[in-house]
Amino acid sequence: MKKLISQGAEAKLYHVDGKLIKERIKKNYRHPILDEKLRKLRTRKEAKLLNSVSFSPNVISSDDKKMTIEMEFINGKLIKNILDDLTKKQQQEICKKIAKNIEELHSKNIIHGDLTTSNMILKKNKVYFIDFGLGYNSEKTEDKAVDLKLLKQALDSKHYKHSGFLFNEILKNYNIKEVKERLKKVEQRGRYKRKTKNKNL
Repeated sequence: MKKLISQGAEAKLYHVDGKLIKERIKKNYRHPILDEKLRKLRTRKEAKLLNSVSFSPNVISSDDKKMTIEMEFINGKLIKNILDDLTKKQQQEICKKIAKNIEELHSKNIIHGDLTTSNMILKKNKVYFIDFGLGYNSEKTEDKAVDLKLLKQALDSKHYKHSGFLFNEILKNYNIKEVKERLKKVEQRGRYKRKTKNKNL
C-alpha cells in the first residue's frame, strides 16, 4: 500500500512495502523542458550522493523518467524529536556521530546543503543522514564551512537551550582543520554584515 508520509516544496515521500519512494514534484511555473531537465538532473545527483556514503538509506533504484528514487526506509527516531530530552552524555555521543558523518561527507567533497536534525535519524545507535536533495560535490573549503554554519543556525533555531554545547561538541569531533578555520571567517563576515546593517537602520 502506497502511503504519503511527507510533502515538501520539491518532493513527495511515500512509504511502500517497507521502502521509501521519493518523487520529485513538477513545477508548473517553470518551462516544461527546463523543469524536466532540472528534476532529472537532481534525481540522478541525489541518488549518486546517497550511494556515496555509509550512513544514508541504501538506494534500491532510481528512475529519471518518473523522477523517483526508491530507497531503504530507516525506521528510527528523528534526532530533532529526541535531542533535547537526552542526557548530556547521550548528547555528546550523538554529536560525535554527527561530526564523523559530516567529516566523511566533506572528506569525499560532498556538501549536504541542508544539515538539520530534521534530516538525521537515530537507529540502533547509528545516525543516518537523509534528504540529499540540496546536496552537491565541491572541493571548496568555503562550501564545507558554510555547510557547518547552516547546521549551527539549525541548532540555534530548533535546540536553542543546548545549541552552543551541541555545536561545540560537533566541532570538537570534526577533524578537518582548514574547514574549522574557514568557519571562523564565515562567522566573522556574518557578524560584520549584521553590524553594518544595524548602523544603517
